[in-house]
Amino acid sequence: MSATPIPEKTSYVVRFAGDSGDGIQLQGQQFTIASAEGGHDLATLPDFPAEIRAPAGTRYGVSAFQIQFGGDDITTPGDEPDVLIALNPAALVVNLPRLRSGATIFVDSDAFNAQRLKRADLSSNPLEDGSLDDYNVIKVAISSLTQETVKPFGMGSKDSLRCKNLWALGLMMWLFDQPREATQKWISAKFGGDAQVRDANLAALNAGHAYGETVELHHQIHPHPTPEADLESREYRTLTGAEALALGLVAAGELADTALMFCSYPITPASSILHTLTGLEDAGVATFQAEDEIAAVCAAIGASYAGKIGVTSSSGPGIALKTEAIGLAVATELPLIIVNSQRAGPSTGMPTKTEQSDLYQAVYGRNGDTPIPVLAARSPADCFDTTIEAVRIALRHMTPVMLLTDGYIANASELWPIPDLDDYDPIAHWKPDADASGNVFDRDAETLARRWAVPGHPSFVHRVGGIEKDIDSGNISYDADNHQAMTDLRRDKVKTVADYLPDQELEAGVYGGLAVVAWGSTWGSVYQAVQACLNEGLAVAHIHLRHINPLPANLAALLAQFDSILVPELNDGQLVTLLRDRVRLDLEQLNQVNGQPLHVATLEERIRHLAPRRIQEASNE
Repeated sequence: MSATPIPEKTSYVVRFAGDSGDGIQLQGQQFTIASAEGGHDLATLPDFPAEIRAPAGTRYGVSAFQIQFGGDDITTPGDEPDVLIALNPAALVVNLPRLRSGATIFVDSDAFNAQRLKRADLSSNPLEDGSLDDYNVIKVAISSLTQETVKPFGMGSKDSLRCKNLWALGLMMWLFDQPREATQKWISAKFGGDAQVRDANLAALNAGHAYGETVELHHQIHPHPTPEADLESREYRTLTGAEALALGLVAAGELADTALMFCSYPITPASSILHTLTGLEDAGVATFQAEDEIAAVCAAIGASYAGKIGVTSSSGPGIALKTEAIGLAVATELPLIIVNSQRAGPSTGMPTKTEQSDLYQAVYGRNGDTPIPVLAARSPADCFDTTIEAVRIALRHMTPVMLLTDGYIANASELWPIPDLDDYDPIAHWKPDADASGNVFDRDAETLARRWAVPGHPSFVHRVGGIEKDIDSGNISYDADNHQAMTDLRRDKVKTVADYLPDQELEAGVYGGLAVVAWGSTWGSVYQAVQACLNEGLAVAHIHLRHINPLPANLAALLAQFDSILVPELNDGQLVTLLRDRVRLDLEQLNQVNGQPLHVATLEERIRHLAPRRIQEASNE
């Protein structure tokens, strides 16, 4: 063996890969829970195939799950895996380009037969043709060992192989000294009604772990106990962005003392939000799965008209279908939350791959002059706070708000310190009391919001609809001057949102030199790259935007303090266009549209090219 074993590190990157029917995502999720139980910081990257069920063993059907875990401050799932565990030839060849030279690869040697090699479009066996000489390859007969393990439980051949993901998981838990108890409890609960399946899966998990302990793998590899992270003394849980967003909606309803109505149509990767919320009826959440995207958004608008927090959710193609109705919510001045879990486009694009390609759509993508506030979450856990902020803006200003996440944020997991809701300010809104009187279109002088008058209040009967309204009475109006006044009002209302935003600050770094300005899910990669370059003595800073429209009021003045600005995005330059429009500065671009998160190393290379050394350090050299 020419390659070196796994180096001793404080954090590791592991990637699980196999067929979409091999239970790879379950395998990764259970390893994630074990890592959290072990006291590690972590970040994950579920990587689904676009095909619902591609032919078994083909490259199109490869499913993967990557996790970085350990004792460091972890904000990304890692650039290059230290360990790949591949359950078939297709999983190996698809993921091989992601690995660093010398990485360790565990393969299911039983799967490398002539039929499987042909399905993976391989003319030779990688285990024999020398193509893996630069890697530390460990061949384990996972399939046959799993079948032998579960044979006493009377499992058939096909059912036996369904346990191989847990056998391989047990082996990985041995390798990184991860606790098995949480997974054992999960298996017992999941399959409690079928003792045969329960006991077979428990046996497979324990057998994989025992294989590492007892079958003399030590001549090839040894266990790598991973140090705990220096975490604040809090109660934590792992959660995905979709789960955090759903919990944020529930929390916002509590803070506003207002019921929540979530209306959506299934679409990847947004469906998980509906799945999470359907189990939260006791928290004042009502859910509605509509027959199409237009019905979903119109139902949410109806809920807002009736005095609930109306929410609709989709991805880019579905948001496109909702745009006329979003304009209706703007015209009727109703609070509405629109969640866009972005994916690679255009059109259907790559449904399971991540991208930040809907910023133009969010800011500009409606007919007429129809501005709405736009916010972007930066990580799975940040979805909770960003969602509360979106609801706060919608109710304070009586306007639709679009909240941007993406496929990576929606599906990825990280540790979340569970907050105390008492630490959050209540969310105010302007609903008239039962004995109130006045005009529905009386406005708050600071926010320009109209009253949120629900049907049934005798003093606030008013007309709603998409035709232009008189600015004072709300009656239908085709008057030219009135339309100008209403257009100005809608524009100015969104501008007032900036009056309530905190000043934009640096995430990290120093003034002068290079500013790296980013938004959304690039946060983790930018944070790590900027920290590394600061440690090298470079003059660089990280500025991350949550509020996209309107931008923070001090942003232009803040950016003017830097010599150059780099904007990394998972699109072809959409934030760059917005910033050139709004702050009129020269900007450097770093764009990637391959459906994957941005690598830290790619950012570090670009920062080193653009950022000067800090003056005080340069003078000492």
